[in-house]
Amino acid sequence: MTTTLFGIPNCDTMKKARRWLEANGVLYSFHDYKKAGVPEEELRLWVKKVGWEVLLNRRGTTWRKLDDDIKNNIDEASAIKVMIENPGSIKRPVLETEGQLLVGFSEDTYRESFCN
Repeated sequence: MTTTLFGIPNCDTMKKARRWLEANGVLYSFHDYKKAGVPEEELRLWVKKVGWEVLLNRRGTTWRKLDDDIKNNIDEASAIKVMIENPGSIKRPVLETEGQLLVGFSEDTYRESFCN
């Protein structure tokens, strides 16, 4: 099973997810999307799986710094553009495993995905 954790290393939520994965013996690769970005094709697959509304982090500083016109007129196409140009606007972590896509961190969700 290939498991990839996408996010940025210094995020507190990312640290919780990484600690949980390591404590539960889940092998994973880490993709720093602030440094390496997220390929548009991959991001579009994520949007199809969970929706752009789930992926777009409207609570972070990256979102707050965007022009109000962009924020007030956001739709799927503009959200994808924002997330490609500003990877920090993607919620984290994003975890891909066995055809599943988990967005955000919840011990219960991780437990259900890896311990059953």
